[in-house]
Amino acid sequence: MKPITKEDIRSAFHTVGLAKGHVVMVHTSLSQIGYVCGGAQTVIEALIEAVGEEGTIMMPTQSWKNLDPEDGVHWEVEEEYRSIIRESWPAYDKRITPTNTMGAVAEMFRLWPGAMRSDHPARSVAAWGRYAEYLTSGHDLSDIFCDGSPIGKLYELNGDVLLIGVGYDKNTSLHLADVRADYPGKHYCVEHSAVMENGKRVWKEYETLYVDGEDFDEIGADFERTEAVHIAQLGNAELRLMNQRKLVDFAVDWINSHRR
Repeated sequence: MKPITKEDIRSAFHTVGLAKGHVVMVHTSLSQIGYVCGGAQTVIEALIEAVGEEGTIMMPTQSWKNLDPEDGVHWEVEEEYRSIIRESWPAYDKRITPTNTMGAVAEMFRLWPGAMRSDHPARSVAAWGRYAEYLTSGHDLSDIFCDGSPIGKLYELNGDVLLIGVGYDKNTSLHLADVRADYPGKHYCVEHSAVMENGKRVWKEYETLYVDGEDFDEIGADFERTEAVHIAQLGNAELRLMNQRKLVDFAVDWINSHRR
């Protein structure tokens, strides 16, 4: 396949309907696209050119390795050494803490000039543009995916979701539906992350809704049968642009009907 240029990316964005002024949550797998001239930088530049300064781009910049080893996030380390991780894992610093498995585009985006990052030590997002400060501010420890979280604020702004080479299992906005839905297995859990408090590193405890997203692909497939999802091809990857509010509302009903 021929190399993918910025013009190719912008053309695909135009095909799915991404335009000036859009407020959009973007999930990207650069490797799924193919060979992109300029890599992650080119993708970000194309996104910014598509939405313009009046628009806003948000991406997940989660550092979920900053969770208790008991949660299974450090599976490569034997159980007998978990106490070393708890004592030694660096406190979250939104300026330098890297992302975990969020992809090359999100990793570069968190450092992009003008981008802002939220304060959650394990589930942060970064945003650029008109509503960047609003979306990233006040990301409370226990309010990871609730109405006051970045994805809850995106819902208030009637924003969109753009999937680039990834499936609905990566669609963070569906966690807002987890919060709003009412199903028998819904429950909360206690998590821990390393943070700075009063100039000292502490292993902070907080309660949050337990989520896993195992049925997100199924929700997405059913959503596409009933709602408008704009699809375009970009290299080897499919692009999907959808209204976040419609997706979340659909998912709440779906979860209420299907999840146990």
